[in-house]
Amino acid sequence: MQIWSQSYDPLGNWFLSALVAALPVIVLLYMLAVKQTSAPAAAGGGALTALLVAIFFAGMPIPLALTSFIYGSAFGLLPIGYVVFAAIFLYQISLDSGQFEIMKASIANLTTDRRLQAVLIAFSFGALVEGAAGFGTPVAVSAALMVGLGFKPFYAAALCLIANTAPVAFGSVGTPLLMLETVTGIPLADLSAMNGRILPITAVLIPAWLVWAMVGWRKTKEVLPVLLVSGVSFAITQFLWSNYIDGRLVDIVGGAVSLISTALFMKVWKPANAYLFEEDRGVAFKQTHHTWGKVIYGWLPFLILGTFVLMWGWPSVKAKLDTLSVGPVQSRYLINVPLLDQTIQRVPPIVPEPAVERAQYNFNWLSATGSGVMIAAALTALTAGLSFGQFLQSFKKTCRRMVVPLLAITPMLGLAYTTRYSGVDAILGLAFTKSGPFFYPFFAPWLGWLGVALTGSDTSSNALFGSLQRITAEQLKLDPVLITSANSAGGVMGKMVDAQSIVVAASATNQVGTEGQIFRFVFWHSIALATITAIIVFLYAHVFPQYVPHDVKFIEFLF
Repeated sequence: MQIWSQSYDPLGNWFLSALVAALPVIVLLYMLAVKQTSAPAAAGGGALTALLVAIFFAGMPIPLALTSFIYGSAFGLLPIGYVVFAAIFLYQISLDSGQFEIMKASIANLTTDRRLQAVLIAFSFGALVEGAAGFGTPVAVSAALMVGLGFKPFYAAALCLIANTAPVAFGSVGTPLLMLETVTGIPLADLSAMNGRILPITAVLIPAWLVWAMVGWRKTKEVLPVLLVSGVSFAITQFLWSNYIDGRLVDIVGGAVSLISTALFMKVWKPANAYLFEEDRGVAFKQTHHTWGKVIYGWLPFLILGTFVLMWGWPSVKAKLDTLSVGPVQSRYLINVPLLDQTIQRVPPIVPEPAVERAQYNFNWLSATGSGVMIAAALTALTAGLSFGQFLQSFKKTCRRMVVPLLAITPMLGLAYTTRYSGVDAILGLAFTKSGPFFYPFFAPWLGWLGVALTGSDTSSNALFGSLQRITAEQLKLDPVLITSANSAGGVMGKMVDAQSIVVAASATNQVGTEGQIFRFVFWHSIALATITAIIVFLYAHVFPQYVPHDVKFIEFLF
């Protein structure tokens, strides 16, 4: 088996090499945001460019380039596309069963103010779902919920993307930081504590930020007390839990505390004037009171969802599900990708020593988060009393709705994997390391931002650049705990602009074709929040280095 080694400066000039390496992303964003082509067409254009760059610029053999694209496309279907499909299916069942109308009424009874509804759902509820599932689930569920409540689809999508930032580093039961621990060798406790000292600062800002993006600053000030309760309660919980207790349940606990604290505060404090959309006035918020039993029934789909995604994300449960079998059928197949597995070599400075890349497709059809959500959907239909025919009708509606989004997600993941295995992503990443020891702490979060923008995942970004961040930190005499954590903390701000998340948001709100408009709206918010994160990391490096944690000890009683 012949091994192909990646080259990180094919043109002999790091700037020119980085410029060519950026072409797939430039083409994707140009088609999406400037030409406003459909998401599948933009993804196809970006993917084709990625293949051409990999073959003719990076020198990747054609069979390896094509196989890496197919491998990424398969990952786009499972787990990414699967979990989004399942989440929309559950939402469709809640609509068809009438439960969603009860849920709408319960939220309207709590507050008719659209600003506060956005904070409750997009930020607090979204953080809870992110902590349990990740992989686009919080955006899909929260955005669909907001549209059902009467939010304009565009704003529902954009606001959920902005809100899904501060929780991402601890998402899916701590998966991004577990990956960062794996590739850097730095203990999870130190990484968790450092992220828990960066992200709570931004978490305080996010509720006010998303309301400001929605209605402007003047109307944001009117509800500042609630926004502070929402952001500060999450931030304090995120800091305490990530520094002293555990690095996995941070978002679940933080989201729950924020949701409960905000809801209770709304019971005793109301804004002087409730903010409504023009189409709401006199129509959308007729008070409909239900018994507690009826309210619980209305929320049952999402209570079931929360239970199952938490179970499916729990490490011991996931490990058990991966070992089950029914006769000859296994619950998990770890497939070595033909032609690709162990045939590509990463070399210094991306890794400390030359190392071959694994390419194993994890076909975990049972332990995948999407399976937990699908079971939750089936159980929801059962508890709602839907007939088998009604259940199939809900399934058919979901299939029709998800065809185009899946056609977009699949090539986008193919693009991400092609850039990864060709080394094109590393060429871009190395460009950031040219900034030197004083400025690099500012640029380290941007490397994480780039990784998420390319791959759609903070976990993937940490896998991609985590080792490089540690190597660079040690070469520049910077603290590896801070710099590697900056990769994850900066990466979360790229989550709102990655093409995968935008497609998920557009499909969840049933507005396929508006991905370019959504991207243009959230792009500057992403840049601004990433800049704030970069400044925080810079200050830790040069002004407050004594607050960078080392040898943190958790209270280990949860796992």
